[in-house]
Amino acid sequence: MEVILPTGWPRPKGYANGVAASGKMLFIAGMIGWDAQGRFESDDFAVQARQALKNIADVVREAGGKPENIVRMTWYVTDKREYLAAAREVGQAFREIIGSYNAAMTAVEVKALIEDRAKVEIEATAVLPDQPST
Repeated sequence: MEVILPTGWPRPKGYANGVAASGKMLFIAGMIGWDAQGRFESDDFAVQARQALKNIADVVREAGGKPENIVRMTWYVTDKREYLAAAREVGQAFREIIGSYNAAMTAVEVKALIEDRAKVEIEATAVLPDQPST
């Protein structure tokens, strides 16, 4: 994976401007902050974001990859101010679960998500390294 930063641009905080990668592509559906049984632990934004990130990491691992193979994320949040207020906790969860901030990311405020209790939904794309032939 190669992070792309145009010459003269400052390094963005919390994401990459672009990412180049080769390998097997994994497209991960929007993950929300509920557990594997479809239950929400909390209505707190940071708690839900942590769980959504964990769900994404679980899917990547199930496909044979690692969280650092994630190259793109799109965050859909129901309240921009709540998202910004939780930035420190969300950043800590991101570093613990995903690792580096080398994915290209977008965050969008939306009116609502399909699950009424959901405060955040995150889509992701990972590029898994090619496995050597056996």
